[in-house]
Amino acid sequence: MRHAVIMAGGSGTRLWPLSRAERPKQLLDVVAEEGGGAHSLLAEAFARLQAVLPTAQIWVCTAARYADQVRAALPELGADRLVLEPTARDTANAVGLAAALVADVDPDAELAVVSADHVIRPVDRFAAALRTAYDVLADRPDALVTLGISPTAPATGFGYVHRGAPTEVPGAAEVVAFREKPDRATAEAYLASGEYLWNSGMFVWRARTVLDALAEHLPESAAGLTRVVAAPAGPARDEVLAEVFPTLPKISVDYAVLEPAAAEPGRVVVVDLDVSWLDVGSWPALAHTLDADGAGNAVRGLVVALDSTGNVVLSDDPAHLVALVGVRDSVVVHTADVTMVCPIADAEQVKRLLGEVTGRLGAAYG
Repeated sequence: MRHAVIMAGGSGTRLWPLSRAERPKQLLDVVAEEGGGAHSLLAEAFARLQAVLPTAQIWVCTAARYADQVRAALPELGADRLVLEPTARDTANAVGLAAALVADVDPDAELAVVSADHVIRPVDRFAAALRTAYDVLADRPDALVTLGISPTAPATGFGYVHRGAPTEVPGAAEVVAFREKPDRATAEAYLASGEYLWNSGMFVWRARTVLDALAEHLPESAAGLTRVVAAPAGPARDEVLAEVFPTLPKISVDYAVLEPAAAEPGRVVVVDLDVSWLDVGSWPALAHTLDADGAGNAVRGLVVALDSTGNVVLSDDPAHLVALVGVRDSVVVHTADVTMVCPIADAEQVKRLLGEVTGRLGAAYG
């Protein structure tokens, strides 16, 4: 049976001070709706999967401290479809935990792993690509399938997938290799070649296949997850999970599984996801989800801008006015306890700024 899990455990530090440790970006209503209003990235990801799968086959993996917020945001999510990480141990363990729990319910499960951080349009193309990825498993049951985004620019902030020969399944190709974030010249060469896709961080595989790969490449994690699912579901399993999970080695699924497997011919396949794709990981990226005024300011909330252009301006207090005069190419964010201003060119420094704030003032502002 086909299943999917939304990975929703990140804290979104580059979107501080709107995104906070206790209310991360995937739970914030930041995606504008036609006719007004907004919804969360998590709700968007859930609805996107509902175009492909029955709701009962959609899971969410998140930090334990977000459990109540996720349930409130997704009332349709099955009570037993929420996977809770006691602590963050990177994506190999989060994906492994989700795969182990899905396999415990459905040993033959085919599992898509998608992110809660993306805005993808149009949904029907996403649905078609995801179905193609599932179809690959009918032809190659042991395949590890990744979704690659057709690049629109020589981006240096994404990893890349080197696409090889087409497979027997239309729309899918062999993976030659995974490439780290390149410099500008390399990214331009990748784009010109037509052989490279952006690595979306979304995958499809049999749950058992990824668990077997963890057993081969990350045996300590595989052994720990086996202990977890060996316990009966409920308080006993939760107790084992709380004991075991914090001890697992911290590593990404790309390093632990995908990159070693790519050295095996025919093992890793990429499906081209030809969509408008936005990875909402920074203020400049989030600007694309906000309404724009006539001067190119992306705004949300009560904002008046005079002789100001190219800004990202957001207030989460409907009674608080943010007023700008002569401000250009800056991020201005107001929350109940923090006001942050920075040039858009320095938006990647927000994570560093958060570290400085919490170091000086404590976790209250994180």
